[in-house]
Amino acid sequence: MSKITPINIGISEKDRKKIADGLGRMLADSYTLYLKTHNFHWNVTGPMFQTLHLMFMTQYNEIWMAVDMVAERIRALGYPAPGTYKEFAALTSIEDSKGVPNAKEMISQLVAGQEAVVRTARAVLPIAEKAGDQPTVDLLSARMQVHEQNAWMLRSLLEE
Repeated sequence: MSKITPINIGISEKDRKKIADGLGRMLADSYTLYLKTHNFHWNVTGPMFQTLHLMFMTQYNEIWMAVDMVAERIRALGYPAPGTYKEFAALTSIEDSKGVPNAKEMISQLVAGQEAVVRTARAVLPIAEKAGDQPTVDLLSARMQVHEQNAWMLRSLLEE
């Protein structure tokens, strides 16, 4: 029988749990956005095909790397990271797409997805700040910056 070593990093168990739960929602949003972006990369068509195909690839690759950082932060706080489609579906705030939308609708859905990740991160930020969890604050700040920039770049493609 193995004994779990207690975690003593200067953040209470209650606060670590709240932060880990919030990061779990962010992980679900991030993974859902990754899947949606990768799907759209595969299925985009139209006059902006090359631009969007490459942009979506850049974004899904960046998100892929980020999900690992979020999951590992949850683990560092002492909790299991959600990792199944069922868990992600229950935790995400991002709506699944139906069928294969046209390129403009793909862009709109990805703007909404990028902004959803930002809102989720922003909701967890004050919890981490109050607990003095600087590594999580830094992670959330960095993720918000990336997703806000991605949303801006995608949104710019929708302007006439």
